[in-house]
Amino acid sequence: MKVKQLAEQLGVPADTVRYYTRIGFIKPRKNSTNGYKAYSKQDQKRLDFIINARRLGFSIKDVKAILGEADKGLSSCPLVRTLIEKRLEETEAQFRHTLELRTKMQAAVEEWRFKPDRAPTSEMICHLIEDFSNQQSEE
Repeated sequence: MKVKQLAEQLGVPADTVRYYTRIGFIKPRKNSTNGYKAYSKQDQKRLDFIINARRLGFSIKDVKAILGEADKGLSSCPLVRTLIEKRLEETEAQFRHTLELRTKMQAAVEEWRFKPDRAPTSEMICHLIEDFSNQQSEE
């Protein structure tokens, strides 16, 4: 099957198929008559795996390592368990950071609701942000 057909079957843009082909995660054969890349069912299964792994939060580097283990005929399950725990820790840290940012944004919205607009000066661009940032750094 061609790039477009594979992309449609997996519900991804054709550029996604091209990207994973370009970085060597899938290796279609070339049609000798027209030079088009021809993707097999095995390529489709491999790309589906890659897409699912990426949706679970695995990085490109992670997927490369997982595929490397599988290509050697080794179980990638121990690696997958280790990597998902690491990705979960990173996600939890990012989530905490996002919650902190949300709290700051809510405070800013509340504080700025009734503050007057001011024109910039040589010492200030927007007093809302500058006053708020100074206040936050004092806390």
